[in-house]
Amino acid sequence: MTKQSFSTRDAVRDVYDRNARFYDLAVWGYYLAGMPIRKWRRMAVAALQLRPGDTVVEVGCGTGLNFELLHKAVGPNGRIVGIDISEGMLERARALVHDRGWQNVELVCGSVSDFEFPQGIGGIVAMGVLTYEPDFDKVVERGAKALLPGRRWVVLDYKMPGGWQRIFAPLFIALGSSFGVSKDLMNRHIWEAVERHLTNTQMRELYGGFVYIVSGEAH
Repeated sequence: MTKQSFSTRDAVRDVYDRNARFYDLAVWGYYLAGMPIRKWRRMAVAALQLRPGDTVVEVGCGTGLNFELLHKAVGPNGRIVGIDISEGMLERARALVHDRGWQNVELVCGSVSDFEFPQGIGGIVAMGVLTYEPDFDKVVERGAKALLPGRRWVVLDYKMPGGWQRIFAPLFIALGSSFGVSKDLMNRHIWEAVERHLTNTQMRELYGGFVYIVSGEAH
């Protein structure tokens, strides 16, 4: 796959539509680069502190790689709402939901900037998504208002590290260039939006500061 530029939401959608068939396989490339993606996903879901029966929204659910973890957390009486801008990715997610026989998963195709969060939800998670969203601050704010008091917004994403680790930024960008990773996107501070709109925030840096998990509770 060639280098991509995510200057618009249409560009994001088009790239993921084209690569949907290979996305799950492409994720394994990150394992080869020493990124324990599956572990990080588990950490992000654990940070949600979901309860059986909860409704959870996954922003940028893609092919549904996190649905099994989310389903275990909310149980059959809970509800999973997944939104993604790519119809191609959602086709894969629908196939997964059908194969697993999950009756409590709702999939929505569209931009998260236009998505109406259901009210009174028990958690929201976004993994490797909000960095691509120009209006990420508004998305975080609207999601925070939809959460039940004390419930959590969790973001797993990438950024530019501080200190000497920055010298490895070109390698990190090259690794993710097929999916639009760039220096400009790495300098978007999604965690600051979480800190603005939620309380009791916690942030943990991973992979030398290139990756992070941030969480916050609704007021």
